[in-house]
Amino acid sequence: MNILVIEDNDSLRHATVQMLNRNGHRASGLVCAEDIDDMPLDPAPDLYLIDLNLPGEDGLSLSRRLRAAQPYVGIIMVTARGQVDDKLAGYESGADIYLPKPVDPAELLAAVCTLGRRLDAPRPATGLPQASAFRVELATRTLHGPNGTETLSESELSTLTGLSRAKSRRLETWQIMHMIGVDPETYSKASLEVRMVRLRQKLHRVGAPTGAIPPVRGYGYRLDLDLQCY
Repeated sequence: MNILVIEDNDSLRHATVQMLNRNGHRASGLVCAEDIDDMPLDPAPDLYLIDLNLPGEDGLSLSRRLRAAQPYVGIIMVTARGQVDDKLAGYESGADIYLPKPVDPAELLAAVCTLGRRLDAPRPATGLPQASAFRVELATRTLHGPNGTETLSESELSTLTGLSRAKSRRLETWQIMHMIGVDPETYSKASLEVRMVRLRQKLHRVGAPTGAIPPVRGYGYRLDLDLQCY
């Protein structure tokens, strides 16, 4: 399996990655949650191994974000917090398995194998909508999804179509500003983020995950959704 380890303790992260690679997996590591947006994940991870106490965005927030964007991905949370309330918070955030530190490598491998069997199982035909369920009708500026329709503004239409057609579905901030007709020299990134929040809300109302357009730190934005434009 492709596994991404997010752990800020350098020695523990390196040891975990090496152990997973020695046991037939393809593992790599990151120091913090924010680095995920800057790292090209190709192929995308099948499983995330997340430390709860991370610098910046913590493991609970990251788990919620990943679960919203990738409903079927595997998430194992590893942390020194072993109280029942901590475990419940981990599971409520979207974790499949919660392991208190220190974790025996054999137990961690067993957890990885257990999730691997689940990930290999056929996915149900019903449940969360598939990405192909989302489309934009250009002539009427209408966004269609399994939960209904939304009317897009001209700037929202330009943003969505631009992201859907861009390489890796990623656009730099200045590119989006040009698309919506504002000057990158004078228009603030905060104002652009307000626009993106509104666009995410429309996508969510028609059935998309809450994190369908995540920011890419130091770059711009990415569309984590297959979108047909016609």
